[in-house]
Amino acid sequence: MQKFKKVKSIPAYLPIVNIDTDMIIPKQFLKTIKRTGLGKSLFFELRYDENNKPIKNFILNQDPYDKSEILLADKNFGCGSSREHAAWSLLDFGIKVVISPSFADIFYNNCFKNGILPIELSADKIKKLSEFSNSKEEIEVDLVNQVIKYNNGKLYNFEIEDFRKHCLIEGLDDIALTLEKSKKINDFLINQKSKMPWLF
Repeated sequence: MQKFKKVKSIPAYLPIVNIDTDMIIPKQFLKTIKRTGLGKSLFFELRYDENNKPIKNFILNQDPYDKSEILLADKNFGCGSSREHAAWSLLDFGIKVVISPSFADIFYNNCFKNGILPIELSADKIKKLSEFSNSKEEIEVDLVNQVIKYNNGKLYNFEIEDFRKHCLIEGLDDIALTLEKSKKINDFLINQKSKMPWLF
């Protein structure tokens, strides 16, 4: 998992309530266990017509939003099934920050495990941020200082748990966190082997 400190990007604004994980990445794309290659299928049914051609007026099909790293969303983002592919597809597309008034719990947790920063802000604040999307101006999300900026001026602060912040900044997923304890694990195994050799 890549380390996360700051993201600066023109935000893409997707004002749709209750975007579920099937809308984020439909079930036909869940056959893979790879985390790459899913970006092209992100929001598939919103981005493509029945002939699999891009729908021009969908925000992520438009320049410069097709390169956005910040997604502004509406409430209850990521509801529905628990598929981790939803986070994988967002990240593979290039989305590193999702800002919403509320998230489904499992999706929220999956974001942190995959290097995406989910930020909860009020609908009014997101509406104000959408003005930067409309004017195609960059905003910056500074995780270290927990602030959203425009031209180095503070717009909004945001909250995040200390442990999750640490993991994102250091690029630590569940496997990396386990490997940090490899010496203790090895010491335990050596101790167990001396006490209970019949187990090995």
